[in-house]
Amino acid sequence: MATLARLQARSKFVAQQYYFRNSVVDIFRKKEYDAAVKIQSWFRGCQVRAYIRNLHRVATIIQKWWRSYSGRQEYQLIVKFASCAMKMNLYNAMAVRIQRRWRGYRIRKYCFNYFYLKEYLKAVSETNDAIREALEEFAEMKEREEKKANFEREEKKRDYQARKMHYLLSTKQIPGIYNSPFRKDPDPWELRLQKAKPLTYQRSKVKQKRCISLSSWLACTSARSFPRSEILPPIDRKQCQGPFRDITEVLEQRYKPLEPTLWVAEPISELKVARGEFRRQEWMRNVNDNMFLPFSSYHKNKKYTPLMHSSSKYGPNSYGSQHFRDENPKKWICDKDFQTVLPSFDLFSKYGKLYSKAGQII
Repeated sequence: MATLARLQARSKFVAQQYYFRNSVVDIFRKKEYDAAVKIQSWFRGCQVRAYIRNLHRVATIIQKWWRSYSGRQEYQLIVKFASCAMKMNLYNAMAVRIQRRWRGYRIRKYCFNYFYLKEYLKAVSETNDAIREALEEFAEMKEREEKKANFEREEKKRDYQARKMHYLLSTKQIPGIYNSPFRKDPDPWELRLQKAKPLTYQRSKVKQKRCISLSSWLACTSARSFPRSEILPPIDRKQCQGPFRDITEVLEQRYKPLEPTLWVAEPISELKVARGEFRRQEWMRNVNDNMFLPFSSYHKNKKYTPLMHSSSKYGPNSYGSQHFRDENPKKWICDKDFQTVLPSFDLFSKYGKLYSKAGQII
């Protein structure tokens, strides 16, 4: 009990000592912790720097070996290309030398050999002379043949002309134009006419072709309008060569039938027929078949349908100008329409609105 009392008496002192000692330990503990952290960070930094230096050294060694290898490969390639270029230059130089020697030998032996060239030129000149003589003979032969052909052609023309002019041959009674008595000797054409035979025209048998018959347009003509001849020209004869029209077309244009005047050609009832045709056409073109009856009550209860482009639901479109007979209810004296005694005015008052709208549309 004494010990417990003693401890209780010293409890406050013990608590102060415990707190003091713990506070001192905490101060030293933080300082030691900071020192340990600093030592660890320094050591770890030294380790990392040493590792990075090792990595740099190893990378440098790898790069050095790779660059040396790639440099050797590139240098070998350059040396290979240089050696190939040197070989090609040498081969070209040797080829040029060989070609020069061969061309010199060939020129000296074949091209500039005096005796060989003299023999070659002599052979060429002899060949040229032979070909020239052959060409001259051929040209003379062609010229003779052409002259002969021209002479024969001219003779044929003269013979044909003599046969055509055989009627100009002189007789015992009447001398011809080529055998004039005022001449000493007859003309050569006279002798040619004596030798020639007269030309006779033979009609060639032509197949009957389909031609336009003139009976259709000759039937409507009379003796006064179409002077017919006893002998008509042959229709089926051979057409002349050249830009000539058909004979039927020419005859149709030359002998046209009579064209009566309008007074004779038109019937008496032409006006009546024309009016009937006009009414028929108007009835065919008329869209609205409802006839307008102004003097009846047909349109009394019928509402007028205005046009779309000239009116709207707000009234007629004025387009900047006032229309005739526009309605203005504000100026009216009363709502009743003006009544007149005359039936014409009464009719006009009934259909005034319709007429005014029709005037707007027009």
